[in-house]
Amino acid sequence: MATILPALTLVLGGARSGKSRHAEALIEALPPPWTYVATAQAYDEEMEARISEHRARRSDNWMTVDAPLALPEAIRGVPAGRAVLVDCLTLWLTNLILAERDIVAASADLIAACAVASGPIVLVSNEVGLGIVPENALARRFRDEAGRLHQQLAAKADRVILMVAGLPMQVK
Repeated sequence: MATILPALTLVLGGARSGKSRHAEALIEALPPPWTYVATAQAYDEEMEARISEHRARRSDNWMTVDAPLALPEAIRGVPAGRAVLVDCLTLWLTNLILAERDIVAASADLIAACAVASGPIVLVSNEVGLGIVPENALARRFRDEAGRLHQQLAAKADRVILMVAGLPMQVK
């Protein structure tokens, strides 16, 4: 019998907390195929290696969709009923900020896309609000925008998980 996954799950955590692996395990408990919506862009060799590492550990049951900016459109384009993993929202937010996009409108569009999806969605994001106040305006804006996005998504999510040292802590 397949595991039942809520319509919307938000997985938060710090760097190397196990967010992606946990999110993948949640999706892989469902019958394949699955859709992986990737928001990363490889601007350097180190990021290329990270992306390659993520891709290499996924089986052929995953269909990967690259959506560094058009995340809501990518979610809407997933075949009906298919489980979706989005990794990660903070990279998407970074891409939006650097492209000088309207964050409020993009966030609302993401929430709307998640609300009409016909299959379960697991969203992965970095929790960046637990550290010190950043020293520059761009970093403070990023932290604040991420916090607002996380609050909006957590309010809509059926389940919120905080990853700490590889351990999932259910928050909601």
